Amino acid sequence: MTGTGPFSPAHGPKARDHRVAAVTKKGARRAAWAPFVAGAAALLLSALSAVVGSSSAADGNVFAVAAVVVATGVLAGVAYRLEFVRRDRRREDDESVLGARLDALFGAPDEASPDTRDPLSRLDAVGDELRRLREIAEGVHGVEALFEDERVAWISPSIERLTGWRPADCVAAPDALALLVHESDRAYCLRMAQRVADGAAGEDFEMRLVHDDGSICWVACHWRPLGDCSAKPLRLRMSAEDIQGRKETEYKLLETVTELRRAQALRERYLSRSNDERQRLAALLNVIRLGILFMDRDHRVLYYNRAMLRIWGFGPDENLIGVRDVVIQNRVAPLLEQPEAYFEHIEGVLHQQGVSEPYEIHMRDGRTVTDISAVVEAAQGRRWIGRVWIYEDVTEQRQIAQRMVELAERDPLTNLFNRRRFHEELDRLLADAERRGVKVGLVAIDLDGFKPINDKFGHQAGDEVLIGLAHEVGAVIRRNEMFFRLGGDEFAVLVADTREADLRELARRLLDVIGTRRFVFAGETVGVTASLGLATFPCHADCAERLIAVADEAMYCSKNRGRNRWTLAGQDGESDRMQRLESD
Repeated sequence: MTGTGPFSPAHGPKARDHRVAAVTKKGARRAAWAPFVAGAAALLLSALSAVVGSSSAADGNVFAVAAVVVATGVLAGVAYRLEFVRRDRRREDDESVLGARLDALFGAPDEASPDTRDPLSRLDAVGDELRRLREIAEGVHGVEALFEDERVAWISPSIERLTGWRPADCVAAPDALALLVHESDRAYCLRMAQRVADGAAGEDFEMRLVHDDGSICWVACHWRPLGDCSAKPLRLRMSAEDIQGRKETEYKLLETVTELRRAQALRERYLSRSNDERQRLAALLNVIRLGILFMDRDHRVLYYNRAMLRIWGFGPDENLIGVRDVVIQNRVAPLLEQPEAYFEHIEGVLHQQGVSEPYEIHMRDGRTVTDISAVVEAAQGRRWIGRVWIYEDVTEQRQIAQRMVELAERDPLTNLFNRRRFHEELDRLLADAERRGVKVGLVAIDLDGFKPINDKFGHQAGDEVLIGLAHEVGAVIRRNEMFFRLGGDEFAVLVADTREADLRELARRLLDVIGTRRFVFAGETVGVTASLGLATFPCHADCAERLIAVADEAMYCSKNRGRNRWTLAGQDGESDRMQRLESD
């Protein structure tokens, strides 16, 4: 700030000003005696002139000259004294005016302190006060400005720190507000100043100041009136505080809040989509027939579907969330045929990391359930988060599979093993007999008199005959004997680990049960007999095909010899017509 401003000092330091005032008073006192000294000097000069003139001129002329000189000196002294008195009175008047102005500015002086009544002392005090005010003004962080009729009369030096404009530039500008205030805020700033000028209370507001390089700085402003607003010229004070840091913080906070709101909106959107996806997944898992159970790392239930409750006998409203696995095991143990074996299976699966092998669980109610388990891996290479168990009730599938096997191996009419199963069992028995060194017997059976019944009474009657004979013969078949229907009215019996005597005894039983069975169709009683062919491995054949062939030859031999008899392969005289003996 230059020395020409309103806060510039008018005097030097206080001590020096006191010395100057003392010298001035001492000179004034000496000047009061100057006329008398001058008159005395003039009188002495006149006397000296008279002495000198007495020696060279007449006495009357000398005294006349001396009188004139003395009179002139006296008059000159009186004039000088009068001028000095006038000036002294003028100085006193000036001091009175100065004191009055000081009183008007700072109030009446304190009577108890003589120094405060002296205008020069008061001027010294004013100088000190002005110096302090100047130091304060230079140290003000905000901006202070005085306006008179919309022009800047004074502005604090801090304006240069905020905007780069010097105070002198602002004072010299015809419109300081146009120079300093951003054009978007200028009208509002003037409107607020006008409100204060109209007598309204000032309000804090924010606006932007323009830097000399074009950048902006936010400030908080307040207009205040100075003196009477009705006085002319109008004087207003504007105070501005730098809030650029706060504004930047607010902007950053606003950006952060905006980002948080955007993130929250995205999170809510993703959460909504996740909930929708979860509902769809839950609906999907609840309609499938597979039971699903999720367990966490602490072996507690995280999720289950309805099929899981149904498979394990829980009610549809059962809540298993948070239940430990040991509690569930204790509840399902009564449902299992072998609970200890199943729990050992679970313990072994828990020590595996991959997918477990399917395991069949047999229930006491006859159901068959399979389970399979796998570890649920966490995302981004973290540790696993739990394990999933999948259960399936395969009772129906097993029954269907068993039925399919039965359909493939059994005759649909008589439910006896069919030709396919006959060949499988024959190969198995021959392999076992060859390994153990035992015999396998084959009895080939062909019904006698079946075709006339079928032709006379129809196929339904023929089927009834076949079903009845299958039931009657099956009743006399022993544990080591297997009864087959090869097709039409052809049957066969395989006997494992047998002897020829056992085959003969079996043939007698077969002929007896077949020959004694009677059927009634259309009021007529009918019956059938059988022709049997007997053969053993390895006595009569060394392979399955040969064994079947020799048994058929023996069976046809029985037919040719009159039917209702059995024939042992290779022994034509062995077979006779079946007679019921006392011993039988």
